[in-house]
Order: sequence, then C-alpha cells, then structure tokens
Amino acid sequence: MPKNRSPIWHPFTQHALQDEMTRVVRGNGAYLHTADGRRIIDAISSRWVVTHGHCHPRIVRAIQEQAGKLNQIIFAGHTHDPAEEVAAQLLKFAPPGLEHVFFSDSGSASVEVALKMALGYWHNIGEQRVSIVVMQHSYHGDTIGGMSVGARGVFNEAYGPLLFDVTSVPFPVRGHEQDTLDALELACRNEIPAAFIVEPLILGAGGMLMYPAWVLKEMKRICEASSVLFIADEVMTGWGRTGTLFACEQANITPDIVCYSKGITGGALPLAVTLCRADIFDAHYSRDRTRTFFHSSSYTANPVACAAARANLELWQDPNTRQRVAAIAAMQEKAIEPFRADARFESVRQTGTIAALDLKTSDAGYLADIGPKLQAFFNKRNLLLRPLGNTIYVMPPYCATEADLDEIYAGIWNAADALAERGALRVEKPSASVC
Repeated sequence: MPKNRSPIWHPFTQHALQDEMTRVVRGNGAYLHTADGRRIIDAISSRWVVTHGHCHPRIVRAIQEQAGKLNQIIFAGHTHDPAEEVAAQLLKFAPPGLEHVFFSDSGSASVEVALKMALGYWHNIGEQRVSIVVMQHSYHGDTIGGMSVGARGVFNEAYGPLLFDVTSVPFPVRGHEQDTLDALELACRNEIPAAFIVEPLILGAGGMLMYPAWVLKEMKRICEASSVLFIADEVMTGWGRTGTLFACEQANITPDIVCYSKGITGGALPLAVTLCRADIFDAHYSRDRTRTFFHSSSYTANPVACAAARANLELWQDPNTRQRVAAIAAMQEKAIEPFRADARFESVRQTGTIAALDLKTSDAGYLADIGPKLQAFFNKRNLLLRPLGNTIYVMPPYCATEADLDEIYAGIWNAADALAERGALRVEKPSASVC
C-alpha cells in the first residue's frame, strides 16, 4: 500500500487495483474538470443523478439562497416551505392517486421506507402478509432491505445472514414475457405477499436490462387482482431517463407506492421521497401511538436539499426541459444505430435517454476483467463511463450536445478496436468502419 495515499475508502472501488482517484475540481454542464487540467465528458450523469447538467445556475442559486435562511431542522413535529412546496408539486407531477409524500435522503432509504410502509399497512389493518416478491437481476440499493429485495450475488454474498428471504420472478426476456407474468400471478395467488417491487422498464445495475411498457402494465394488473401492493422503484428511471418524466407514465399505471431520488434535485444534493396512496397513510393514522410509522433520518427533508428539488421541479415545468429530453433520446438513437451492424457487439438497446450495448467477450458479467480495462481506456480518453462488466451504457445529462455523443461513441468504438487487437473479443473487427 502506498504510504501517502488518502485515508478515504471509496464506494464500489477495489483499492488494490485502483488506488489513485481522479481529482475533480469543477463541473459545468456535461463536463467535469480535473486538477491536472483535463475536461471529462460525464457520459453517465455521475451515476445517473445529474439531469440538467453540473452546477445548473438556477439550482445553484436556490441552494445559496436557502442556505442563508434555514439549513436544517428536525422534521418530526416541524415543517418548512421548501418541503411543503416540493411535496405539493410532486403530487401534481406523479401518477394520479398518490396522495402522501415521505422524505428521506437516498434511493436506498426510499426503498426501505417503501418496504416498511407496505409491511406496516398490512400489520395495522390486521392482515398477516409479510413476504415480498421481486424481479430477477434487480437492484434496489445497498441497505439491508434494499439488498434483500435485490439480486443475490457478489454485491451482497458476505452479508447473507442479514438478508430476509424473498420470492423472485424471472426477468421478462423478449419473447418470453409471459413466463414472468405467469410466475408473478402464481406468487401473488399462492403466497399472498405484502408487495411486489420492481424497477419500471429498465433494470439499472442489473445490466441496463430493458422490457416493454405493456409488461409493466400487466404486472400491475396482476398485483391488483390479488390486492398485492405494487412498489415502483423509479430512483434511476425517473426524471426523464426513459423518455417520459416517470417510467410508469408509459404503462399508464399508478403504483401503490413509488420511490424517487437521484434526479429529484437535478443531481445537486442528496434527497429522496416515497409516495403512497391515501389508504396506506390512513392505516398508520391513529390515536394509538403504536401504529406510528417508525422511520426517520437526521436529514429528513433537509431545507437546502428541498430548495434544490423545488428549483428542479420548476425546470420541469419549462417545456424546453422535455424538449431537451426528446432531443437526447433522438441523438442516442442515431448514435447507437451503427453498432447494431457491428459483430463485436450484441444486445444493442435503448429506452429514452439511456442506451446500452454488450461487448462480445468470453468473460461476461459484472466482475468481468474487461470492465476495469474499459474504464481505464475511457479515462484516458477523458470520458466518464463505468461499464457494468462487458455492458457499456451511456446516460448523459440533458445538456449534452451531439458533438459530445459523437465523442462518447467514438471512444466506445475505439475501445472495441483496441480490445479486438489484443484478442479480448470473441469476433474480429469488421472490415468496413461504420462510425
């Protein structure tokens, strides 16, 4: 170990393989600027959180103004204007039928809240429903509940004794979607679970796996038929990523409980919310204090974070924001199209502003050796891309330009060239360039 290394332990980082971190000193728009003078294109929105761009002036101004008025207050027994305004505006934007907003401070926490809401609902109305149904390959965060309802594997193997059991249904592979629906119907009918939790349209950390809106709609119908609470985890899929403000819009469904985070502040500050139907709130509403919803965090509805969220919601009222989302989706479609004819890639796919493709390698999966090699290559090209093993995905801020996307995809193309020359791919480079 280097003697002068930083004491910081970084997330999702194997320090034995990557001990030197990229020092970023400034961000603006789609770009990050490093201490050594490089300009990096943020092709993944800094882990899916930055929507309108780094340091958006309107959001920065809102943070500065609120920080001088009220920067923190216990939210139990207290409230403040930024939180009230964010909650009211969220309910206007969210699918109809959701009536209550619970604040937390991360996507994982919003999932924990959703699970506790579901279990608390059934407990308080006197019905014994305690099991949760999940989807194969899902990811819902790194807290205990989030890991429990996510895919089991390298991410949580060491923590197995802490996790609770769940029932899993298969991912709806194209052409075999009915297998998923049949499995969900069987689980709802035979196990009478408390809830089903799912990432709408796209499974993020599971490999950017995509499925159609009609499947999402059918899953909601099946849950309704058995009175199983339907939890939509829109932590990643919300805020325009799938082409609409929220992914559930494309299926024309209202979840019983929904989680939003990441882009809720435009990516400026940590904040999350869990929205629910009135009857879920009502099941906890009582003069009997034992029916209280026992969940909180020290920074629940932090006023500065709420001010950032309020500014973000104001941006979403501007038609130009949705036009930018549509423009990014169109640019993604154009940029990724040539890769469909490239034999070095497979499963080239896109939903809204998210595009993904898999390199054909003998070593696939999240821990594939090719992942760190790709990341190192992209870093040298001044591109922030963090492949999920052999899966490369592009999820830029909405301020990215066509020139930015050209540079991003040229980098992906060149990475495939370099790997093919080293014999790291299953197929040879095509004779004619299509990029």
